[in-house]
Amino acid sequence: MSDIPAGTATRDPYRLGRTAGHGHHVFSATGHGEGGPASKFVTVAYGFWIFLLSDIIMFSAFFAAYAVLSNSAAGGPTGKELFELTRVAAQTALLLTSSFTGGLAMLATHRRSMAAAQFWLLVTGLLGAAFLFLEVQEFATMVNEQAGPSRSAFLSAFFALVGCHGTHVGLGLLWLGTMMAQLWIKGFRPDILRRLHCFSLFWHALDIIWIAIFTLVYLLGASS
Repeated sequence: MSDIPAGTATRDPYRLGRTAGHGHHVFSATGHGEGGPASKFVTVAYGFWIFLLSDIIMFSAFFAAYAVLSNSAAGGPTGKELFELTRVAAQTALLLTSSFTGGLAMLATHRRSMAAAQFWLLVTGLLGAAFLFLEVQEFATMVNEQAGPSRSAFLSAFFALVGCHGTHVGLGLLWLGTMMAQLWIKGFRPDILRRLHCFSLFWHALDIIWIAIFTLVYLLGASS
């Protein structure tokens, strides 16, 4: 007797049960219909999520180091003396807005609107560049005030964490410029759309990490 109840082939939504003769069934995916392999869009997005998780693990290590060293100012300036919340709030607004405009760009690609996609990608890049400019300005000001990364363990951890995020934003801007050029030249090809989707995931992940930095580093640092 078969372990598969009679009539499975007619009820099998994934087409896994195939008759092998004498009423017996064999479990074997046909590769067609709902039981077939996932699309390349899905597998690429899944693989990129794994990369993002590894990146988040790296940032977790930086957050842990900062949490341990945040009070090790070695008699130097503390976050309460250094952090300008007005500038940080402006950075936060710029990055969150860039995430919104990036979403509008993805919606434009779904509509196959080249003009709208390019416009919103450009706005996203400009907002990201403005965020990065304010961050570099902050670092330059701190270094000029003798509060560079070599001044104390606290500042070393701060520059490492925030600088790592800024490096990701800079690389994201290079990626964005490349994707705008590819989209303009090659159009809405499936591989271009997959890369744009991965960029969107990357950019939103940077937003999430920045919210953690804004809360745990700047807000807590300025209030302690």
